[in-house]
Amino acid sequence: MSSVCAAYLMTHDHAARNDEPDVSLVSKDSTTAAARLPATTAPIPQPPAFTVKKAPIERNFAAATQSLGVDAGTTAILVRAFHNELDLTRDPQPGDQVSAVFDNNGGGDKADATQGNGGSASIVSVREPLAVRIVRGSATHDVFLYKDLHGQPLYYTKDGASTKPAFDRYPLAFTRVSSGFSLRRFDPVAHRWQSHNGVDLAAPPGTPVHATARGVIRFIGRQTGYGKVVVIENPAPYSTTFAHLSRFAKGLRRGSHVARNQVIGYVGETGWTTGPHLHYEVHVDNVPQDPLTVGLPEKTPLRAGELQQFEARVAQLTALL
Repeated sequence: MSSVCAAYLMTHDHAARNDEPDVSLVSKDSTTAAARLPATTAPIPQPPAFTVKKAPIERNFAAATQSLGVDAGTTAILVRAFHNELDLTRDPQPGDQVSAVFDNNGGGDKADATQGNGGSASIVSVREPLAVRIVRGSATHDVFLYKDLHGQPLYYTKDGASTKPAFDRYPLAFTRVSSGFSLRRFDPVAHRWQSHNGVDLAAPPGTPVHATARGVIRFIGRQTGYGKVVVIENPAPYSTTFAHLSRFAKGLRRGSHVARNQVIGYVGETGWTTGPHLHYEVHVDNVPQDPLTVGLPEKTPLRAGELQQFEARVAQLTALL
């Protein structure tokens, strides 16, 4: 073979080998799977569990809570919850502030029916604050929401004491019930049949008479028949009347705030009486009821297991206020 022919054959064989496809060590399936793998992304941040809102109490407490998104019904509950320490119906003081903690997961929501424009009722979600703090001067006042096994919401102080108003059944240490409640009774003084809107509790003259619930004195003075009498407006819908007193406790006047078990006067026999006793009345929605049997609000303390859970929640929420 000539040198020219040898050169031609070698060149043609090399070119043929260059036309063969390249062989890959990665399978087709592996390449497709790799293409399907998602790109690495940063974790999505979770929203905070609670929201804290604050507002100055400038015009009144209701306006401040409304700016926080609290409905009127819950505001009324809060006014009663703070009543033992603050009278939020009075004018605010400069610098007063309210703050509230809300559950972003709906743990404090309640359903409420509202009337639509077309006259049909609709259900809306109303936010109940889990904790509320009022700052007045250098003092802070806190209440915390707790729902019982039946879902009934109540506000408690940080030590687990109920803020629900409580009534005592009896206003004094008496010896006997000398005359009971009656819609028709023969009056021994007036000598005619008429209603007896309370009970007569016999006791020695000068026996201290106590307010059976906190409230505001709406009348203190003399009235025909009642003699020296004190009328107290208690937490709605209750009011109480104490009559035939010998004298009033010092410092009391119309508009005075009194606490449960506070002495307001002393047993006497002023007015139309046949002997020393206290005439005591309880009115519900301005209707007289039998003081010995009428249903009265009672405090509902937390049980041991509930209190432990409540205290842990208080510590968590207090850090946010």
